[in-house]
Amino acid sequence: MRVWAVMLALYLSALAIVTNNFSAAPQQFGVVCNIKVVSDKVPDVSSLEAWHRSFIKPGMSNEEKALAIWRSVVMFRHQDSPPMEFLEGDGCVHDPIKVFNVYGYNMCCCASSNIAALARFIGLPARIWTIRAHVVPEIQWDGEWHMFDASLINYFRKPDGRIASVDEIIAEVKAWYDAHPEYRNNEAKLRELHRQDGWTGWKRGPALLSNCPFYDQYGWLPAKTHGWYSTMLEYDGSVKFLYEPGYSLGYRVNNQLRPGERLILNWFNKGLHVNMKDGNAPSCLNKRIGEEDLTYARDYGDIAPGRIGNGLREYDVPLADGTFRTGMLTAENLLCRAETKVKNAPAIQVKDPSKPAILEFRMPSSYVYLTGTLVFHAVVGKGGQIRVFFSDNNGLNWKEVAKVIDSGEQKIDLSTLVLRRYDYRLRFVLTGKGTGLERLKVSHDIQHSQRTLPALAQGKNLVTVTVGPPESTITLQASTKLEWKGKNLVYTDFYPELKGIEPNLMRVQGSEGEATFAIATPGEMIRLRCGVHYRARDQLDGWEVQVSFDDGKTFRTVHKLSGPTPGNCDYFTIENVPAGTRKALVRFVGRQRNTTCLFSLRIDADYREPFGGFRPVKVTYIWEEGGVEKQQTLLVTKPSQTFTINCETTPTMKSVVLELQ
Repeated sequence: MRVWAVMLALYLSALAIVTNNFSAAPQQFGVVCNIKVVSDKVPDVSSLEAWHRSFIKPGMSNEEKALAIWRSVVMFRHQDSPPMEFLEGDGCVHDPIKVFNVYGYNMCCCASSNIAALARFIGLPARIWTIRAHVVPEIQWDGEWHMFDASLINYFRKPDGRIASVDEIIAEVKAWYDAHPEYRNNEAKLRELHRQDGWTGWKRGPALLSNCPFYDQYGWLPAKTHGWYSTMLEYDGSVKFLYEPGYSLGYRVNNQLRPGERLILNWFNKGLHVNMKDGNAPSCLNKRIGEEDLTYARDYGDIAPGRIGNGLREYDVPLADGTFRTGMLTAENLLCRAETKVKNAPAIQVKDPSKPAILEFRMPSSYVYLTGTLVFHAVVGKGGQIRVFFSDNNGLNWKEVAKVIDSGEQKIDLSTLVLRRYDYRLRFVLTGKGTGLERLKVSHDIQHSQRTLPALAQGKNLVTVTVGPPESTITLQASTKLEWKGKNLVYTDFYPELKGIEPNLMRVQGSEGEATFAIATPGEMIRLRCGVHYRARDQLDGWEVQVSFDDGKTFRTVHKLSGPTPGNCDYFTIENVPAGTRKALVRFVGRQRNTTCLFSLRIDADYREPFGGFRPVKVTYIWEEGGVEKQQTLLVTKPSQTFTINCETTPTMKSVVLELQ
């Protein structure tokens, strides 16, 4: 039997336990999904669709849409050492919605990818150029290309008012160099000219640059890190080639809560960041908005105190009364204290000592995990034991992280396992009469951007809290660069069936090859979403994407990734999933005459939470005014409610806490 079929069969048999062991009444919903807190002071960019509603308005011209794209990227990202997840592009994060919500900073290749991704999402062609010491994107409409640099924050209007292309900027700069050859490739002389006449000498340069409003009177761009002289070097024409840094769209914010779970988002950090193990620390880690190279951010609506936040995700599992069951993937052969009616019994224990008891649950997060701690109080019966396993590839593999043979408190550091992850699973296997758990808690430091948090301002603030559909997502995201194995997941960690594929970068061997990925969900699958970064150099090169919902008996073509392109990114959704589906096979069939390969991919399987629904949610705001801490709790008793919070003076935001009532 094929490897993927074996793994899928094992996984589905585990999922079946969920249905066989739970009989929750509708009012006992165990998972509340898509909890969103939005302030009227901060645009909602929690998904591609939310971003579209916030920035793309009916009746906009294509130029207005492009300007809205550029402005949104400027608003929600800052030029800094990029976050490294080793999943897409060159290892840094290029999905704009993930950048906006999780990080809030990146470099020029990332910002260019953000622009291109959003433009293509609304149907505008985009491309990305590498020029000298810089990467910039262009957006096309009316048959013309237009450069929008959200990295260094500029674009250039020609005398007729139209926004210039990369070629037009280079032509202007080269023409000036032709007239002033002594400045070509001479940074020192360019800086000298820049400084002349009280830092106004730069205005004697090319008119296209001199008339650009993004330079201040002294020739510096908004962040004050780059000026006129650097633009002259970047667009000197010595370097110019198309390059697709690459992104895999699909990330969206889906804050979920179970009884005993709490999410704290902070307008401050503890010095933690995703690059702690690999990569550089971002310089904005401890900078304040409005100061140093973040001086421009207030002009683009940023009212947060800083850029990087460290939040906390905690799950203190309510074992004793049995309410934990609807938040589990598996709860097999277990009794809770309320069911035993024995006062000194463990909170949960093995029901039938002749066979093992299993407790398994997911820890999905909208924000990247930085640290992790598992604490549990073990009660071990005579000859019994408790084994704990960890999986970060949707339950396909399990790593044993603890084996307990004596009663007492256990503390396990999960940090090296969860770093850069957004989802994982824990499985407890209990054996022996009287063996059980008295307490179980998981805690994580997470990284999120302060910029997208629902901040308050002086005066009246409207805060809307919504609870969305009871939907969750199983994600298969991985790089095809096998040298990154160990830094994050690579595609072979999901056991695809490969035919005619060279493993590294998923290159097609010969004229045709295919890779089939299996993905399964704990509840009824609603849709599949796919984001890929691929290469198809020749017109006859490309990938055909096929899907099967009947264990591979039949496949249908749902999308084509066409050439010729040295690199391109695509994002598409597969609807019309048959009712009752809990598994799918996604097959990429590559054909080539030149070069066909996949650099990265992301498959999201959205599903209905088996025990998802509405329960009252408590949202607590904490802030300071004039050094005095203030707090207001919002009790959400229906799926959408708007609250008013008044601030007498400019608030210093501290935290917003989400938990079930």
